[in-house]
Amino acid sequence: MHKVIVTPEEVKKIAKLAHLKLQDSEVELFAGQFTETVDVINQLNEIDTSEVAATYQVTGLSNITREDIVDTTRILPQETALREVIRTHEGFFVVPRII
Repeated sequence: MHKVIVTPEEVKKIAKLAHLKLQDSEVELFAGQFTETVDVINQLNEIDTSEVAATYQVTGLSNITREDIVDTTRILPQETALREVIRTHEGFFVVPRII
């Protein structure tokens, strides 16, 4: 497998697509870091996993849930929640629209 090298030009292209402004020193730094990351991924791709069973979790735990019961001792009364609010409507907070 040949070594993939991420060039500074590729880093600049990625930065442009992501609308990021990078200093020249950052471009060189990220080019090296991206190259190292690709190397690690390529090393992982070389590992034979054909005998490894697929899994979605590794802890052995299953169905870790609790009953959906309302704990009334932890409920904030609506009157208390709305007490310091400037504007309400039918029991709800009213906030400025952001569009």
